[in-house]
Formats: sequence, structure tokens, C-alpha cells
Amino acid sequence: MKKLVIVESPAKVKTISKYLGDDYLVTSSKGHIRDLSTKGKYGLGVDIENHFKPDYVTIKGKSKIVSELKKDVKKTDFVYLATDPDREGEAISFHLKDVLGLNDSEYDRVVFNEITKNAILESFKHPRKIDDNLVESQEARRILDRIIGFRLSKLIQSKTDGTSAGRVQSVALKLIVEREEEINNFESEEYYTIKAIFPDFEADLVKFKTKKIEIKSELEANKILESLSKSFEIEDTEKKEKSKKAPLPFITSTLQQVASNKLGMSTKKTMSVAQKLYEGIDLGNETVGLITYMRTDSTRLSKDFIKETEQFIETKYGKEYKGSVHEKNSEFSQDAHEAIRPTSIKRDPLSMKAFLTPEEYKLYRLIYYRALASLMSNAKTLNTSVVFNNNDYKFKVNGQTLVFKGYLEVYSDYESLSETILPPFDTYKSNVIVSNDIVSEQHFTEPPSRYTEAKLVAALDELGIGRPSTYAKIIDNIKTRDYVEIVDKKFKPTTTGIEVTKKLQEFFSHIINVEYTANMETELDKIADGDLIWYDVLDSFYKDFEPSIQEAFSKMEKKEAEKTGEMCPECGNPLVIRKGKYGFFTACSNFPECKYIKQDKKVVTEICDCPNCDGKIVEKKSKRGKLFYGCNNYPTCKTAYWDKPIGEKCPECGSMLIEKKNVIKCSNCDYQKWIL
Repeated sequence: MKKLVIVESPAKVKTISKYLGDDYLVTSSKGHIRDLSTKGKYGLGVDIENHFKPDYVTIKGKSKIVSELKKDVKKTDFVYLATDPDREGEAISFHLKDVLGLNDSEYDRVVFNEITKNAILESFKHPRKIDDNLVESQEARRILDRIIGFRLSKLIQSKTDGTSAGRVQSVALKLIVEREEEINNFESEEYYTIKAIFPDFEADLVKFKTKKIEIKSELEANKILESLSKSFEIEDTEKKEKSKKAPLPFITSTLQQVASNKLGMSTKKTMSVAQKLYEGIDLGNETVGLITYMRTDSTRLSKDFIKETEQFIETKYGKEYKGSVHEKNSEFSQDAHEAIRPTSIKRDPLSMKAFLTPEEYKLYRLIYYRALASLMSNAKTLNTSVVFNNNDYKFKVNGQTLVFKGYLEVYSDYESLSETILPPFDTYKSNVIVSNDIVSEQHFTEPPSRYTEAKLVAALDELGIGRPSTYAKIIDNIKTRDYVEIVDKKFKPTTTGIEVTKKLQEFFSHIINVEYTANMETELDKIADGDLIWYDVLDSFYKDFEPSIQEAFSKMEKKEAEKTGEMCPECGNPLVIRKGKYGFFTACSNFPECKYIKQDKKVVTEICDCPNCDGKIVEKKSKRGKLFYGCNNYPTCKTAYWDKPIGEKCPECGSMLIEKKNVIKCSNCDYQKWIL
């Protein structure tokens, strides 16, 4: 009996085939096979009047894949749908079942959190049917995003220089714009601090008698300085041992944050590299997934992993380094599957390094040691606090020494603990110590800082906006839509980003806000749990949204086109800058009466010789404005590349080598080398 297994990623096929054996045919859907059409009212692909019934069509370019899958179904006796273990994966399985015409007796759904032999074989022992609640939750989210995205984007395109808007995207942009407003409106205030400088340490003025000190001017600071002597009485010394808690294992959002802060990886890059680590790495004698599924909001770890890791910690570091299991899930957590961790603690990063790219190694190392640290004991510090008295003015100094490393034994590269060693004050005679100097320092309050990518992810996660699995796409959209610019690795909204946010808040402040978006996520979760009917949620939303969009189309003022200072050579009216489908262009302000468009002189950038003729490979742009590299003898020669060619041939097959970020790849075969 031959069985068909359909996964969504081609990268998994080879690995899973090895685990399952010859009785199974493993193939891939290569992601989604269907999506909403652009038919019907407003091109939404949804029958609003009929409980928001979706109209699905095969995604362009996927017809061949569907045909092949149908052939595979006929060749086999039973089908296993093994797409990713989340709502998106559940929806893909639903569409596969529907398109392939499978009834309940002809298929099973299997899910696994890691691509290892044991996990795969175990999942096939416990199959189930498609979870309709999960599918309906994803369907509601997709329709909701389609309605808001299509309708708002159309509005924004007609009234501003913006290109798109979205349910979560626009709220994320709003946070960035509001932070910029806080910065612009911030009024800095002067304040002073006073410190006593001793030979081995410095102490800060904190109180007068029992009242906290706040010094607002230089005059106040000078008055205090006049009241002080250089002799200080040691009033109180307190020593206390404190614990520094071991970190929780990674969820999607915390992985994105730490990878950004410690490795300099964007959210998009982090998820891309994590995907490769999850899908499987060729270790020579086997191909195996090195980490568990990377889209999760649960800090839970499997019992088997805990047992294996605790034994590892005890053997390698000692019993005292073994910690306790601790979990902390947010109120928005779905807890569908466990935290991000290595599939085996025995595969330490150093032993895996030879099989990984530099980026894969860095991210795997981070994930590995974070999971290991989460099951280790707390670090312990001895904290010393000393209070000095000087004419009723209280100065304080704090010291800290590490007395037990605990989890920092393995995680110190990512989390540091600074030590401040103080002298032994109990050796001072007469309890009096003399300072070298007492000085005041001028300071100014500072505005809140702009969001970094990591801080924006943290804010979205804390507020329950969107899902961590979508943050990379959201942030990428904001960047590519010219809504923000990156200044010192921080997001600064552009004039377009500010304009779009202002316009949306004028008409949609009740929808494009933190509270509404977070509440909608809660409702989508309730659909997944079977507590709400999906089309009722959409109906409630639409009754509120559609009147607002109608009002906005009629009342929102359109931005005036920017004048260039030039006059139209055909009719004499001013030339203005307009934004079209493929970017900005200069045209006559008297359109449509005058259809003059200024033709900019194109600068041709030659890259290298064409490998297939005597022409040159030059930079070009597709109809959609995407950069590519093609022969200048087109259409006679149709040589073209999406990535930049380097003018060198592949040592293995002789095809053109291309550059993709910091990797040199062959345009034809699997050859690649890293640029160091």
C-alpha cells in the first residue's frame, strides 16, 4: 500500500522521505496553492452578502503543481497532509484536501514540531483530521486583511503618495509616527547630580535626611556643595545575595529581538535562516532539522528535551548548575507548540559549524545556548550597598560581585553582568572616610528614543498586535513602502509615512489603533477555539468599517501634486511630480487635457560581458519596477538574472556566478561560496 505525504516546503521532502522509507511518496505543495480571487465587489474575492463566502482560485504559477499532486493521488492509496503545525499550515492542508477532492476516509492530517526521525515517525502514529476551527480562524484573518488592505490601500493611493495600508501594518507605522511626535514635542529640562569621588570608588548624592534629592539648577547644586565637607561618615553597610534568573527559551518574537540586538540580523533574515535550520541540514551521514518550529508564542519545552538536557547539564557542568523548568506565556499566547530549541542538546554548535553557513551558525548557536541556559540554575551575586552621611546629605554606592555563574556559564556572550568591587569598609577606623573631591554635573532630560527593529517587535508583541510570525513581513512592508527611513539603525517616519498615518487617523482612528487590533486578535483566537463564529466577527467589523471608508472616499482631501518649477513644453502649464504604479514621474499639471510626461534620460549601468553573445549585461527594471540584470541585445539575446552577476564562471558547471548579499552562487547548479 503506497501512501502519499504532502508537505509545504520542498526542502523537507528529501529528509522526510529518508525517515519514512519506500512505502511513502513525499512531495511538496510549495506553499499555498490557492488564495482569494479579485472578483466580486471591490475586487475582494468575497461574497459579503452571503456570510463573506470566499471565492478561491489557484495561485498563478501553481496549476502545474496541482496537476502533479492530482496524479500522485491517483498513484497512491492514502494521503497524509503534513503541512506546518500552525493555522497557516492547517489552511494549506484544507485547500489541498478540497482541490484534490479527498474525503475523510482518504486522508489524515499529521503535524510535527521538529524534523527528526523520532518526531516524524511519532506524528504518523497519531494522525487526525483537519481542524475546522483553525481553518476558519485563518480564513477570517485572510478575509479581514483583504478587506482592510484592498479598501484602505485604494483610498491611500488616490489621496496621498502612499501605496498601501493594512490592519497591522498601519498600527505599527502609527507607533513609529507617534514616537516621532513625542520626540518633536519633547522639551528638555536641566538637572544636576552631585557625586563624591574617593580613591577606589564614587558615591552619588541620593537624599537629604529622608527626602529624595532633585536638583533643578546650578544655584541649588552650588548651595549643597557649600554645605558639604570632605569627611564622610559610613552610616550603613548592607550585603545581600541576589539571584539573576535564567532566561526563558525563545519564542518567535524574543528570537527576533535578540537576533537583532546581538547578531545584527533583521527580522526577515532571522526567520529565513531559522526556516533553513528547521527544515533540515545535511550533516553528511544524515539530514536533520536542527531546531524546532520557529513560529511559536509558547515557552513550553517537551519532557524528552528537558530530561535529555538536564542529564547533559549535570554531566558537563555539575549538579549545582541544573535549574528548574519555568514557563511564562503572555495573555496572547496560543501555546500550540513548544518553544524554539535545538532538536538535540547533543548537537552542540561547534560540532555543527562545518555544516552551516556563518549566519546559520550564529543563529543556531544563539538558539542552542538560550535553550540550554533556560534549564540551568540562576546566577548568584553578592550585592553591597553603602550609605555615607555628610551633614545630613546621604550618599550611596552599590557594588556587585558574581559568586556563582549559573546559566551565565554558557550564556555570557549574550547577557553580561558587570561587576563593581568595593573596598572592605569594615576596615575603616572611626567609621570616617575622606573624599578626594565632591563635584556637580549638569544633565538634560532626553526624549524617548526611536524604535529599533527589536524594540518595535517587542512593542507589537507586548500589545498583542498581529502575530510574531507576521512581524518580519510587516516591518519589511513599512520599509519597502517608503514609510520609514533607517537612521542610526532606528525607524524615522518619512513625510509619506506621516501623511498616510495622519489621513488614516482622521477617518479610521476607531479601527487603526492598538486596542482595536489587539481585540481583533483575541477574537480570531476565540474562532480557533470554537468560541466564536467566524463570519459573525467579520460582519460586526464590516458594519463599522464600510461607512467609514465611504465617508473617507468622499471627504478625504487629496494631496496636491508637488510643482517642479518647470513648465510644460506642450501647453505651458506647470510640471508636477506624480506617483504612478511604478514610482514617481514628472508630468503636466493639466492632465488629462495635456498628457505630456517628461522622459528622464536613462543611465545604463554595465555589469559584465554577456556569457551567451557579444552584448553586455546591464541593470534593468521589470514592468513592476523590480531590478534585474539582462543582456542589452534583448530580444535577440534573452539572457537575464534576478541577482547581480559577477562576470565569472562556475567552477563546477561553467554557468554565470551571481552575488546574493554575502554569498556567491551559481545561477544554474548548487555551487556556492561565502564572501568573508
